Amino acid sequence: MPRGNASQCKVHYQGKDDDFIILVDDAGSVQKWKGDRSIPLAQVVSGFKIFVTHKHGAQGVLDTASKSTLENEFGTHNDDECMIKILENGSIQETEVRQPASEHDTN
Repeated sequence: MPRGNASQCKVHYQGKDDDFIILVDDAGSVQKWKGDRSIPLAQVVSGFKIFVTHKHGAQGVLDTASKSTLENEFGTHNDDECMIKILENGSIQETEVRQPASEHDTN
């Protein structure tokens, strides 16, 4: 397992009833997609899963968004359509995740 810092990129959308998160490959791919919609979503998102944080902003526990939550916020429960709205209107957030060294590693 590699050690060091890993980068995580996500798009946060603050809805009227909840906060939504999707994980993306990197900020550059989101910007390219915004300029060229012919790029497939599969080359932008890290997985076709939409998360909610229960009004805890971009931080907090990520739970999978239910179909009814998506329907109430976006007017549809189609994941692709919801992801497009989140990518269009959300804010890109990049964080570095420090991976701890194993207890058994020695220098």
